[in-house]
Amino acid sequence: MTTSDLLLQSSPANTPAARAASGRRGGRWWAVFVIIGCMTVFALVAVAVSQGWTAAFDEAIVRALRSPADLADPWGPPWFEDIMFDYTVLGGYTFLVTLAVVLAVGLAAVGQGAAALFFALTLTSGTAVAQLAKAAFDRARPDLVDHLDRTMTSSFPSAHATVSMVAYLALALALLRAVERPAFRVYIVATGLALSLIVGISRVYLGVHWPSDVLAGWCLGAAWAVLCWLMADLLRPGEAAPISLQPEEAGR
Repeated sequence: MTTSDLLLQSSPANTPAARAASGRRGGRWWAVFVIIGCMTVFALVAVAVSQGWTAAFDEAIVRALRSPADLADPWGPPWFEDIMFDYTVLGGYTFLVTLAVVLAVGLAAVGQGAAALFFALTLTSGTAVAQLAKAAFDRARPDLVDHLDRTMTSSFPSAHATVSMVAYLALALALLRAVERPAFRVYIVATGLALSLIVGISRVYLGVHWPSDVLAGWCLGAAWAVLCWLMADLLRPGEAAPISLQPEEAGR
C-alpha cells in the first residue's frame, strides 16, 4: 500500500462516519427532490380536474377497460376480474391496518422500535391526509360504468392509491437499513412502488375511480411517505437515521 493510499484512508473525509454523513445528506436531497416533484404533479392534476381538463382522458381510459358493447362488463375473463378485486384489497384499510399492527409488533420485538414507530405514524398520518384531501375536493365517483366495489367516500384523490403508496413505500424505506447490496435495495423500493401501482390500476378497472384520481393519490402518497422519512432523519441529527437510505457502516 502506497503512502498516498494510507493518507486517503486516514483522511477525515474518508472515515466511516464521514461517508455515512455524506450519504445522509445525499438522501435528504433525494427526498426533497421527490417531495417537490410529486406535489407539483399532484397540484397540476388537481387543477386539471377542477377545470374539467381531464374528463376526456379519464373517460377514454375507463371505457377502454370495459366491453364496448356493454360497459357493465369489464375487460377480460371472470378470473381476471377476481384477480383485480384481490389486488384492490391490498390497498384497503382492513388489510393495511392488519399489516401495520403485525409489522409494528414484529419490529418492536426485535429492538427496532424507531422503525415500528415510523411505520405506524406514517401510515396513520397518511390516511388522515388522504381523507382530508377527499373532503377538500369532494369529487363525485365515476358514473360512466357500474362499480364493482363498494364505495362510501368521494373520488379525488384515490385513498387506496394514496394509502397503499404510503404504506408500501414506508415499509420499503424501513427495510433499507438492513440491506447493503444496491441491487436488492432498488428491488425493495421497486416492489413497494409496484404494489401501489397495481392497487391503483385495480381501482380504475373496477370502475370506482377515474385515472386522474389514482395518479393524484400515487403522487400524494409518495410525497407523504418520503416527507415522513425526511422528518425522522432530521429529528435524529446526531445518530444513524432510524430509516436510512444508505447501508450502515458498522461491522465493516
